[in-house]
Amino acid sequence: MKKRILVAPLNWGLGHATRCIPIINALLELNFEPIIASDGVALTLLQKEFPKLSSIELPSYNITYAKKGKNFKFKLIKDAPKLLNAIKSEKKATKDIVINHNISGIISDNRLGVYSKKVPTVFITHQLNVLSGNTTWLSTKMHEKFIKKFDECWVPDTDADINLSSKLGHPDDFKIPTKYIGPLSRFEKQTVKPVNKILVLISGPEPQRTLLEEKLFWELKNYPEKVVFVKGVMEKKQVVEVIGNITVYNFMTSKLLEKTINESELVISRSGYTTVMDLAKLNKKAFFVPTPGQFEQEYLAKQLTQLNLVPSCKQDDFTITKIEDIDNFEGLKAFDFKVNFKTLFSLFERE
Repeated sequence: MKKRILVAPLNWGLGHATRCIPIINALLELNFEPIIASDGVALTLLQKEFPKLSSIELPSYNITYAKKGKNFKFKLIKDAPKLLNAIKSEKKATKDIVINHNISGIISDNRLGVYSKKVPTVFITHQLNVLSGNTTWLSTKMHEKFIKKFDECWVPDTDADINLSSKLGHPDDFKIPTKYIGPLSRFEKQTVKPVNKILVLISGPEPQRTLLEEKLFWELKNYPEKVVFVKGVMEKKQVVEVIGNITVYNFMTSKLLEKTINESELVISRSGYTTVMDLAKLNKKAFFVPTPGQFEQEYLAKQLTQLNLVPSCKQDDFTITKIEDIDNFEGLKAFDFKVNFKTLFSLFERE
């Protein structure tokens, strides 16, 4: 009988779900039976990618962002009791799932309550340092406290001097058993002739997702070359609309998105870590607009701009003229690193 592994990504944008796609594929290849557990758009996306797999809806964290970046941290603190209740609820749900679905192991991507003492458990994160301004030390310690409940912590990056997550994934002192498993991406690079000048990729919690969509659409509506615009809104059916020079999709599944990124000269997107991993794998030129007030995205965007890899700017400051000096930046490049899933999954082979 195949061992069942619960794969549970956080529903915070689409990044946590999409980087679980190569993990789910590897589980299938190595004769495990993945069971998907999440909520909202993250769950919907994985159900579309893996329609034959069992899936379970977990309690929602109901994460939304402040309209103004300066209120981001205050809103998270205000929502903390709601968040802790959701973690408590998913912990209870996980206990029932492990028993009722005969689970042999758990892979949680940033879901803090999805663990069990009855089976081996893994926590995936690229944030061992959780940036929050002058309270970074506190948010990092709180995160550590949750991670300690898991058997292993997997960081989707390398532990070499040249890496993608920089100080986010490379703390000076971290006592929890940690494995740097290499960057995760569901995509493969294809050598193809560019078809689109610009690809816009948007995702993330509201209202900031919509605010960026409106901002970018306004800036690009008179752009003379071909634009593909992916809104990152997971709905039952894919909707495609052509508005002048812009072809708008509500969402794309992996194969089409892989093809479209490969065929696009420039990608404009948030600077979420999963997006960074995907674009590095595909060796793409990009322009990043970090979510206002989200310290992690602001840090990654600033770091990559300083390294002369990817230009970036604040959301309110973006205009189409910002992309004019894109040729002065090197773009993102992949590491020659292959994730050894067989070794990683040996954790679940123990009796």
